[in-house]
Amino acid sequence: MAKKVVVDQGNCIGCGNCEAVCPEVFQLDPELDKSSVIKPEGGPDCVQDAMDQCPMEAISWQDS
Repeated sequence: MAKKVVVDQGNCIGCGNCEAVCPEVFQLDPELDKSSVIKPEGGPDCVQDAMDQCPMEAISWQDS
């Protein structure tokens, strides 16, 4: 089963760390001031780096 990257909007504080380390997958939503996933299937290995850099542990993989 395929997995997709998700950001828990309730936990996200909009710090921008995920976008800084993995802009191919994450970007800050200017209206919500929180991170959003622009490439749910992931891609580069930087997704794990983004997970590691998230102070709120708001990024995870979910079954799609």
